Amino acid sequence: MRALHVITGLGVGGAEQQLRLLLRHLPVDCEVVTLTNPGAVADGLVADGVRVTHLGMAGNRDLGALPRLVRHIRSGGYDLVHTHLYRACVYGRLAARLAGVRAIVATEHSLGDSQMEGRRLTRGVRGLYLASERLGRSTVAVSPTVAARLRHWGVPAPRIAVVPNGIDLDRFRFDPARRLRARQALGLPETAYVVGGIGRLHPGKRFDVLIRALAQLPEICRLVLVGGGPEEHRLRRTAHEAGVADRVLFTGELPYAPDGSPGPDLPSLTSAMDVLASPSPEEAFGLAAVEALAAGLPVLYASCPAIEDLPPESTGAARQVACDPTAFARAVAATRAHDTGPRTAPEAAHHYSITRSAAQLMDVYAAAVAAPSVSPSPQGASSS
Repeated sequence: MRALHVITGLGVGGAEQQLRLLLRHLPVDCEVVTLTNPGAVADGLVADGVRVTHLGMAGNRDLGALPRLVRHIRSGGYDLVHTHLYRACVYGRLAARLAGVRAIVATEHSLGDSQMEGRRLTRGVRGLYLASERLGRSTVAVSPTVAARLRHWGVPAPRIAVVPNGIDLDRFRFDPARRLRARQALGLPETAYVVGGIGRLHPGKRFDVLIRALAQLPEICRLVLVGGGPEEHRLRRTAHEAGVADRVLFTGELPYAPDGSPGPDLPSLTSAMDVLASPSPEEAFGLAAVEALAAGLPVLYASCPAIEDLPPESTGAARQVACDPTAFARAVAATRAHDTGPRTAPEAAHHYSITRSAAQLMDVYAAAVAAPSVSPSPQGASSS
């Protein structure tokens, strides 16, 4: 089977890095088209031997990108097209249909109750998404929570398949030597109690809550924020105003896997942490929390469907906390006072093994390729 993955961009982000990890485990001949921003993940894919094409799309309304994408799909002889993220789903599904490919799958990585990928869910955003969704065979939800949101939008349940994000358990397994090296590289004392926050630095992640929580915790506590984004300057200012600037470390964007860049990678940093805190009040999955579970970390979260959708006894030292500085400060203090024992991954982390997710996705691919051509034409969908 030959498959083309179409994604909006390939900067360092959860969906982008999930695509790279997935392609390492799919028994399929895969290529990738990125509409914009062939960033660090594009470099990683190329290093993995995956062909990546940059379409050079100028913006959401660059309609000239559509015929370029149609030509690319027609020339590739693909059996299936798989789209990721909003803009790629809208353009990619239509382009695939116009190019004659009927086996079209889309993954919905980041659908919240009020936003999608940080954009507000207006009637226009929802209408365009639903019109393009009809052109595909299946929409993959990364959690049962996202599947329920899609059904609420009006996507028919038979068209939705739940395939959770996957993690490389071996990569995130706790390693005391890696913990020591990462702390030394970042200038963190061995005795420090390190609270970690992982994700893109934008308002929806609410990392300001962790900075204000840190101000209520003893000097031995440090906060490490892993990620880049437009909020970094404001968060640094918040840290100065809260009097904890010397206890907050910003690492910038980090790749999922080693790519030759200096400093520790993401799995090394999870080993260096003592607790993972995720104050975001609205998540579609919660990949950082699951990776932290794989590292044996206690996890404090405001919203995490990946954890909430599983039996509580399987999630180890994971606890839901209100998105409030005082609530997080108290939860961190309680976690620090409680000896969690050896750093081992709970059952929940094994539930999200990447090999399991890849096998589930292959079932979706097989069904999409085998399905009869009964879905509506592009013309019919666009006029609805």
